Amino acid sequence: MSLEFLVASAIAVLIAGGVYLALRGRTFQVVLGLTLLSYAINLFLFATGRLIVDKPPLYAKGVVEHADPLPQALVLTAIVITFGMTALTVILSLRSFLESGTDQVDGNPDPDREGEAAA
Repeated sequence: MSLEFLVASAIAVLIAGGVYLALRGRTFQVVLGLTLLSYAINLFLFATGRLIVDKPPLYAKGVVEHADPLPQALVLTAIVITFGMTALTVILSLRSFLESGTDQVDGNPDPDREGEAAA
């Protein structure tokens, strides 16, 4: 099994899990889904720089093969942006929960849990 197949499979699993969680009805699951999607995108960006093991990211004398530093820089920037986006989404979810009293995305109470709130 090649390294490319392994990375592509990991990206596919992260995307599938992220989409599944992002389409759920609760805000915490949506936040986790968006985070998984951002991990998949970061891994995809990193893989676009050619998967080369034990090669320097910069040019040097006598080095024939090197890793592309641009995807590495893009991933580092994406990590910072993802952290800010996740923090904002968590704050908005918390504010929505405090305003509406439910963690449903649409703001309506969950019909399956109405009996628990009254008890």
